[in-house]
Formats: sequence, C-alpha cells, structure tokens
Amino acid sequence: MSDPITLNVGGKLYTTSLATLTSFPDSMLGAMFSGKMPTKRDSQGNCFIDRDGKVFRYILNFLRTSHLDLPEDFQEMGLLRREADFYQVQPLIEALQEKEIELSKAEKNAMLNITLKQRVQTVHFTVREAPQIYSLSSSSMEVFNANIFSTSCLFLKLLGSKLFYCSNGNLSSITSHLQDPNHLTLDWVANVEGLPEEEYTKQNLKRLWVVPANKQINSFQVFVEEVLKIALSDGFCIDSSHPHALDFMNNKIIRLIRYR
Repeated sequence: MSDPITLNVGGKLYTTSLATLTSFPDSMLGAMFSGKMPTKRDSQGNCFIDRDGKVFRYILNFLRTSHLDLPEDFQEMGLLRREADFYQVQPLIEALQEKEIELSKAEKNAMLNITLKQRVQTVHFTVREAPQIYSLSSSSMEVFNANIFSTSCLFLKLLGSKLFYCSNGNLSSITSHLQDPNHLTLDWVANVEGLPEEEYTKQNLKRLWVVPANKQINSFQVFVEEVLKIALSDGFCIDSSHPHALDFMNNKIIRLIRYR
C-alpha cells in the first residue's frame, strides 16, 4: 500500500491514499496525482486545493466507494454539484443528477407564498457638471421587497438560478441570499432617473434581473409575471381560495400550490 497523503482543501485537512485519489483517472484529481498536472503545497508540505473543504468529504467518500452517501437533511446540493464539476468526477456528476431527480419526485405537494411591499423614497446624489464642479441632486426612487416562502426548497433553488442582483456592475445569483432552504427575502430598486451608475454602488442600491431573458425588473407587475412563468412551468397553479382576489390583483400577496 502507498503512504498516506494529506490534502489541505480550503483549510480543512483530509488523509487518504494515492489509489483513492487516482481511482477515476479522467478526473482532475486523477490528473493531479498521476503527475499530469502540477500540485500546490501549503506551509506544512500538504497538497493544497483552494476549494470548499466542507463538502469535499462527500467527494472523497465517493472516490473510496463509488457510492454517493448524503445525510437526509443535506442542503448544499448546488455547492456539491459545482465542486463535482470542478473535480470532473463524471460518475459523481451523474450520481448527483440522479439524486436531484429523485428528490424532485419526492416533493409532491408544495406551496409558494409571496408577500410584496413597495415604497417610494428620495435618493440624494452628486452630479459632476464639469471638472471640479459638482451639484447636489435628488430623485424619487421605488424600493421593492419580496418575502418568499415555499415548502419546496428545490423550487427556491430554481428561482434563485433565474433571478440575479446587479451590483458593482456585475450580476450575482440570489441563491446566496437564501436565509434557509424554504425562505428568501429580496430587496431591490428600480432604475432612478438621472442617478449616475457609480451612485448605485456607493449607496448599495441593488437592481434585479431575470435570466435568460436578460430583463431588468423595474416594477412588481414584471416581477409577478416572471415568477409566475417560473412557478407555472414547475407545476404550480394559482390558489383561488387564498389570498383575496383584490390583494392578488394589486400584487400584494401571491399564493400558488402544486399537487402531484
């Protein structure tokens, strides 16, 4: 048997064997530890991989057993899938796809409840009129809040893959803002007339986009339309018994249900 190998994965140490690490030769790990790719070392001489250390245990166990073992309450499927893609362990990628299909089928009945709030506030900002000449300006700004709860954590992940915040000139998935697997709170603003782009960053004002339509959400009507498209395509339908029709038409409360 070969000597044990200690890995430092994102600051977490794992000890295994060369045979385990090269059990899937076509993977990135197989290439790294067969000499086809260079490896980095930490200050203790351990092989260093700058990836998530927590979920690496599931990848390492798969290398050992060729079987995907996850706890029943496992909530980081998206992260594990991204890590499996990075390490390019193809049988693990396929096992994760099968697991997600299994979990999706297990989620039969589901409820989706969205409460919407909107307010108008004044935003103050400076405008550069000429070199070293600035003026103070202000404008009304629409601020939106959506409190989303669903008994289907998979649906919230699906929703998170479609909606993105625009901040600092970049789009970032709202998935990272999930408070828990079943609850998501969104806060964003509409475009503000005359507000320079750098002021959105300076005042931490986030805008909301939906992909792949690449559409900015500047009103609750657009938000409701896009969420309904995503929910209806996932088998949800409008709950006619709740909420009150007036609340639904005024985009205050949205409740959808799914029966399978």
